[in-house]
Amino acid sequence: MAPRFQVKSNMKSLEHELHCPVCKDIVKQPVVLPCLHSVCLMCASEVLVANGYPLPDLPPEPNSPASTPNTRSPRQVRRPILKAEQRPIDRVLRAGYGTYPGRRRKEGPPLVMMFPCIPCGRDVELGEKGLTDCLRNLTLERIVERYRHTVSLGSVAVMCQFCKPPQALEATKGCADCRANFCNECFKLYHPWGTPRAQHEHIQPTLNFRPKVLTCPEHDQEKLQFYCRSCQRLLCPLCKLRRIHTGHKILPVAQAYQALKEKITKETNYILSNQDTVLAQITQLESAITQTEVNSVSAREQLAQSIRDLTAALAERHASLTQALEGARQKRGEALAAQVAERRGLMEHAGLMAFTQELLKETDQPCFVQAARQTHNRFSKAIENLQHFTLAADPSFRHFQLDVSKELKLLTELNFIQAPLAPVIDTQRTLAYDQLFLCWRLPQDSAPAWHFSVEYRRRGVVPGGASRGGFRGGLAAARWGWQRLDEVSGTSAVIDRLEMDSVYVLRVRGCNKAGYGEYSEEVYLHTPPAPVLNFYLDSRWGLHADRLVVSKEQRCARSVPGLSLLQAADHALTSCHLTSDLLVGDVAITQGRHYWACSVEPGSYLVKVGVGLESKLQEWFHLPQDMASPRYDPDSGHDSGAEDALDSAPPFCFLTMGMGKIYLPQHSYHHHHHSSHGNGVRDPITNGNGPSSPTGLTYPLPPRLGVCLDFEKGRVTFYDAHSLRPLWEGHVDCSGPVCPAFCFIGGGALQLQELVANRSADQTPVRRVTIQPRVSNLNN
Repeated sequence: MAPRFQVKSNMKSLEHELHCPVCKDIVKQPVVLPCLHSVCLMCASEVLVANGYPLPDLPPEPNSPASTPNTRSPRQVRRPILKAEQRPIDRVLRAGYGTYPGRRRKEGPPLVMMFPCIPCGRDVELGEKGLTDCLRNLTLERIVERYRHTVSLGSVAVMCQFCKPPQALEATKGCADCRANFCNECFKLYHPWGTPRAQHEHIQPTLNFRPKVLTCPEHDQEKLQFYCRSCQRLLCPLCKLRRIHTGHKILPVAQAYQALKEKITKETNYILSNQDTVLAQITQLESAITQTEVNSVSAREQLAQSIRDLTAALAERHASLTQALEGARQKRGEALAAQVAERRGLMEHAGLMAFTQELLKETDQPCFVQAARQTHNRFSKAIENLQHFTLAADPSFRHFQLDVSKELKLLTELNFIQAPLAPVIDTQRTLAYDQLFLCWRLPQDSAPAWHFSVEYRRRGVVPGGASRGGFRGGLAAARWGWQRLDEVSGTSAVIDRLEMDSVYVLRVRGCNKAGYGEYSEEVYLHTPPAPVLNFYLDSRWGLHADRLVVSKEQRCARSVPGLSLLQAADHALTSCHLTSDLLVGDVAITQGRHYWACSVEPGSYLVKVGVGLESKLQEWFHLPQDMASPRYDPDSGHDSGAEDALDSAPPFCFLTMGMGKIYLPQHSYHHHHHSSHGNGVRDPITNGNGPSSPTGLTYPLPPRLGVCLDFEKGRVTFYDAHSLRPLWEGHVDCSGPVCPAFCFIGGGALQLQELVANRSADQTPVRRVTIQPRVSNLNN
């Protein structure tokens, strides 16, 4: 008896999984929606009709006692009734699908039905055919039937449909082909031996007959033999040939069945083996529910106390304002009463007039003068007040009215404290250089934040070597926590100790008394391909002070054509006389890979950025500029030294920028194309389409230009420093020390990228040479 009770209890707990989300009853004829939730076919049709869609073409009801008037369920009473005058072809036309004579191709897009799925909480697209494309969930129907037989234990009898009512017998067999239930006698009568009906499949009596196999809703009698993993749909052989499934991964249904069954078995075994974890989490959730109730009571008490404090503050303020109003009323009343008494004293029979009449009877002149002076002053003041009468106090009390509009607005907006909104990352100021600098701000309508949490991780790298593309890689990536900087004050952060030539994903969220807010949108930053070289502009090499101006920090230079150019142009009647001024860095590179960045002012005429041999740069400074070999002159247009032999690298490698453009020589890249791919360098921009010439391409000037020198390989790569996208690659002679070099032709300005580490410093850092100091060859 115990095993039977155990089975019954297990089946009883199954009932929650068998409920329809619409009618909350056990499902009947369930169909699978595109979101993989199951719902009663009749409930789905009612929902569509209630939302204004045309009546769907429902399949016929099974010929079973459940459809008879005596045993019809309440849901069948709600079944949408077809109008007698509505033909099946009308339903097809109203649904907006299918082809028929007279239909125009350009009448507009077909009607797409949207079903509001309750478990998903969103509208699910059914397509233009609606419920016709939704397959019946026969597996769920079988589970429901087993559940009914197990729980009811035979208490509901299935009656024969062909016995007459007075002598109706209980059905003993059901016919899957006739879709009806029979007693023994009726089954023999309607399935005589030797007839085709005798070959019908007989099953146990049931209230819900199902088709034997799933068939394609578009192609009648075609079995569903394939499964498309891309569309996640079952296909028949005809559907498989459609163009929409070209390139999709299609499996035989047996293989998909076996794979899915193995996955579900593994997942079930995993859950069963972790029942202790499930019980622990249930205990934790129940504790959380209890804590929620306790905390809600405490929060309600705090809310009531806050309202009482506001009420007490309002009452106290009301008492003080009332006292001030009463004091003003009393003071004004006294002033006006004194003015009334003064005016009454001027009446004919009042005391002042009577005293004056008696005073005028005095004949002793000295005594009269002595006594009449005060009376005269009183009369003078009274006459002046009569001529310029004003009230001693304002009786209106206009300025004693309260303006509570702001307070009412605050009270109406009174709400619980909110966590900060998602910060907005400033992509213009955020950059990756020697360190990673991240800057953000809060939206205007956001609650203030006490501090911020910055999270970052390296993209595409998961501990344990798992890739992020597959299912296992996704789980591993989810388990791998982000690296975090907690309690960051301010709206910027600096992250150091990052891997070179890697992409990092960053996000930020704020925190206050209400807790952490939402994360910002993730941003991706590419770290430099090599260690960052810190150097300053060298002003010792014969700097032309009248044409080049270097800032005090020696990180910014500006070329201003001076009087020398004006005087030289005065003697030239034709052509243009241009001078090129060279500026170099104060370090020389003798080994390793190094990266630096700079920005060129878009309004500059011509500025060249690159590297060169130290000895050749010194020759250029101390020899006339019209040297015999034009390949050593950066102004000659032969920066790459293409006219040299293939085994000789040029001593200079520059890129020319000016007038908001950057010029990328094309021939040098093709000459060294094989070496760039062998070292993992991404395809440069020169492979794209752009304004081109027989010798190169012209592109808009990037905000910052990055330069990477590989000394051992004698290779220089130029990048768009904002996105770390390679622009151009060339070679340079590295037989000696190599220096960063800049050349100005005409007016222009250049700014070296400042180290992120120096941004937070209070003073300019002490100069230090990270490579090898230059050894001068001038004495040789």
